[in-house]
Amino acid sequence: MNPAIDPSTAMVEVNVVLGRLESGKSRPGTAFELSFALLAALTARMRAYTAELTKDVWKLEQQVTGGHLGDPETFLDEMFRVRHGLLTVGTMAALSGEVYGRMVTIEAFGAGKGQDLLLDAVDQFQHLTVMARGQKDYLQGTIEFYQARTNTKMTVAAERLAVIAAVTLPITALSSIIGMNVIVNERTQWPSVAVIVLVMLAMSGALLVWAKRKGWF
Repeated sequence: MNPAIDPSTAMVEVNVVLGRLESGKSRPGTAFELSFALLAALTARMRAYTAELTKDVWKLEQQVTGGHLGDPETFLDEMFRVRHGLLTVGTMAALSGEVYGRMVTIEAFGAGKGQDLLLDAVDQFQHLTVMARGQKDYLQGTIEFYQARTNTKMTVAAERLAVIAAVTLPITALSSIIGMNVIVNERTQWPSVAVIVLVMLAMSGALLVWAKRKGWF
């Protein structure tokens, strides 16, 4: 286990089964019945975790569709945290299902009740896999919608900035080229200044009309 993880985490299912044994609620008569009891505790914990992640998926989806996102970076981290959790459950369930499927094939617990318990284990892992993957796919759709809307907003903003730059470009060009030729220290040539300002306004207005017709804003 990762040293950062509390060692008691690995004993959760063991302690659950131990409590049932001590209380008399569970009395396994064979080794494979005890093994199945541990497995049942594990799958129950995985189902509960998947249910909690499902609630998070619905909450995130409502935030995306409602536009109440808060800090975008924190919100995106939360979506990927939930997605990673669902991916982990789905992967664990799928791999465990394959292991127990092989045990069914070779009848590792023997015929009769042992085989039935193995089939039950495979069924539980298959259901967990479907549940986790279904919610993960749903969340992935929410993430893609969020990213698409964010990219669209950035594209619109970039187009508007480009329009602003295009509109101010004639003003910058004219003022840099002939500004000092009509405005000097001794005197200002007001008629020339007025003509230049009118030309600037006309060019900027023409660009605004052209951009409007193109549907850029």
